[in-house]
Amino acid sequence: MKIITDERCTGYSRPGHPERPARIRGSIDYLREQKDLPIQWEEPISVDETVLERAHTKVHVSRVKAASADFDGDTPAYADIYDHAIRSVGGALHALKLARAGESAFSLLRPPGHHAMQARAMGFCYLNSIAISVFEALASGTGNVAVFDFDVHHGNGTEAILEDHPHTSFFSIHQHPCYPGTGTENVGNNCFNYPLPPETPRAKYRDTIRKALEDLARLKPDLIAVSAGFDAYARDPIAQETLEAEDFLWIGKSIRDLGIPFYSILEGGYSSHLPELVFSYLKGVTGV
Repeated sequence: MKIITDERCTGYSRPGHPERPARIRGSIDYLREQKDLPIQWEEPISVDETVLERAHTKVHVSRVKAASADFDGDTPAYADIYDHAIRSVGGALHALKLARAGESAFSLLRPPGHHAMQARAMGFCYLNSIAISVFEALASGTGNVAVFDFDVHHGNGTEAILEDHPHTSFFSIHQHPCYPGTGTENVGNNCFNYPLPPETPRAKYRDTIRKALEDLARLKPDLIAVSAGFDAYARDPIAQETLEAEDFLWIGKSIRDLGIPFYSILEGGYSSHLPELVFSYLKGVTGV
């Protein structure tokens, strides 16, 4: 298992904000201490700004670079946030590269990205790492790419960027009602949503994920990009779902069992148990 991280991503915070440095710091410490899963640690690759502009406007990229005022109440203008966001993109691009070489890869970085729109930062997200990596995959020879997003919040930014884009598809399982309030129905010809109410029983949640993966597999993508969010966990502080650690192990195994190359990047997950949840998912991904 190869994990991409850079501890500089713990270098920004705001008191009381749920997207906090401990998400990464605790996960890195936990994964370094565990003995069950062999891990090789990697760093994000460098990113050319032109790659960003496949998913974002030049104006948006410039605004994130300047970051002179908060983008919204959830998405502060941290000092050097562009550098942090570009490293998250670099982690996704490195994970893509590793997956295409037959490796299991997980990008463990912050900030997350799946709410970032073409021209707007929102929901803790500044640059849409998963969408940028999808366009890079297409530009460098992959035929068809599917995004599978199991974060408890709808990946509205990814959906908006990929809607009706040739050779891409988007599948999202998420709580509704919940932030950002989208994802109640399918969009365009390639974006498929599976909304679930708060406190959905675990068996029903699994059935919905199973159906989404079956639908994804029928499209026969050459590659899957996974937005891995762990906030459907039963004790996550900003959602109301029911999953336990073993469910994330099952999700990882279910994606692996499709037999399609894939890579994963961290999106949400705000409980103090995030390290164990990530570890469970990675055990499913690798079959350990």
